[in-house]
Amino acid sequence: MNPSTLIARAIQRERNKAGISLTALANQAGLAKSTLSQLESGQGNPSIETLWAIAEVLGVPFSHLFELPSNEVKLVRAGEGEQVPSEDADFETIVLDKCPPNRCRDLYRATITKGQPRRAEAHPAGTVEHVFVISGEASIGPDDAAETLRPGDYYRYPADVSHFYEANTETVMLVVVMESPA
Repeated sequence: MNPSTLIARAIQRERNKAGISLTALANQAGLAKSTLSQLESGQGNPSIETLWAIAEVLGVPFSHLFELPSNEVKLVRAGEGEQVPSEDADFETIVLDKCPPNRCRDLYRATITKGQPRRAEAHPAGTVEHVFVISGEASIGPDDAAETLRPGDYYRYPADVSHFYEANTETVMLVVVMESPA
C-alpha cells in the first residue's frame, strides 16, 4: 500500500476516534483546511512538522500516522521508505514501524560473528522481532522467510516461529527489538 494512502487512512481514523472535525483539526494544528483535506485524500507530501502537529492535536504518537498491521512481514531496504522531511532543518525521518496498542518492546544491540548461525526457538505467541542492521551483512528471519540484510535495512517478522541470525561478513552489528503482547 502506498505510504500516502496509509497516512491518509491513519489521519482519518485518528480524527474520527477523537471526534474532531476536519476544520477543527486543521485550525488546532495550524494548517489550512485544504491542506488537511488533501492529506486525508492521499494527496500531498506532509512534512515532519505537519504530521507532528496533527499527532499532537489528536493525542497520538507520531508513528500512529503510519499504520500497518503488526503481524505481517515487513522489509525496508536502506534507501527505501517514505521520507518525511523537515521544513526547518536538513533532517528527515522514515518511520520503520510503530508499536501497536497493548504491546511491549525490548530494545537490544546485538553483534554476531561469522560461524555457526544463532538459532532461536519460537517465542511466545504473538511475538514479533524488528531488526535494523548497523554494519555488516547477515541472513536473518524465520526459516521460510529469511532475508539477506545489509547496513540500513530493516526487517520485521513473526518470532513465534523458529528463526535464526547468521553473519555473512566477519562481524554484524544489529539493533533488535522484541515486541510481545502486554
